[in-house]
Amino acid sequence: MVAERRRLGPGRKIPFFRLLGPVVLLLVWQLTSSIGLLSPHTLTPPAQVVSTAGELLTDGRLQSHLLTSLWRASVSLLLGVLIGLVLALLAGLSRFGEALVDGPVQIKRAIPTLALIPLAIIWFGIGEGMKITVVTLAVLVPIYLNTHAALRGVDGRFVELAETVRLSRWQFVRRIAIPGSLPGFFTGLRMAVTISWLALVVVEQINATSGIGSLMTQARNYAQTDVIVVGLVIYALFGLLSDSVVRFAEGRVLSWRRTLDS
Repeated sequence: MVAERRRLGPGRKIPFFRLLGPVVLLLVWQLTSSIGLLSPHTLTPPAQVVSTAGELLTDGRLQSHLLTSLWRASVSLLLGVLIGLVLALLAGLSRFGEALVDGPVQIKRAIPTLALIPLAIIWFGIGEGMKITVVTLAVLVPIYLNTHAALRGVDGRFVELAETVRLSRWQFVRRIAIPGSLPGFFTGLRMAVTISWLALVVVEQINATSGIGSLMTQARNYAQTDVIVVGLVIYALFGLLSDSVVRFAEGRVLSWRRTLDS
């Protein structure tokens, strides 16, 4: 049975093989730029992007904007994960909690986060409160949806077993509900880290004076395509790195699972 799974599965894991796609994309980008198919006015060549990033690092501008963006993304992600997790536990473990929580979250899910920006500006101004609130609202939805679905998908036989051995409510949550919801939580977390960067790109271009999005907006005013591409590459790298970190943590925490990816 084990041999059949290996034959039909995706194959053995190869270290850093996930980087193949981005590397191919980078090579195609450089090749089309070198032979003139891709105009530098349309998209700056990779070599020029590296050179511009070096100049921004030398004069200190890139580090400053980078730290601001990292701080915003980290705080918003932490808040969104905590709020989404608490809401998922409330709705997943209680019919009353579900009636109270699920509807508003589904309403939020139906409203694009970007559509909330005008209202968020009126409520919180254009400062950090607005930016963190918008990103947090975007992050909590995938955490809630996936964790809630995983909680409701816990095998009913485990619930019967918990009732048979007379586990308390807290023991049931700690020993069965939380471990059972972890696969869904990590799926939501992978989506959340990417969404946090997507939302940050937008909010940092609204009257911001710091952050990578602000740097890109200033570059747009002076038609500095190379600086804009540097910002996009940084967002892409952070998204890829964040996803890799979550996947690594998921593999360690859920090492007991036997899946196609094992």
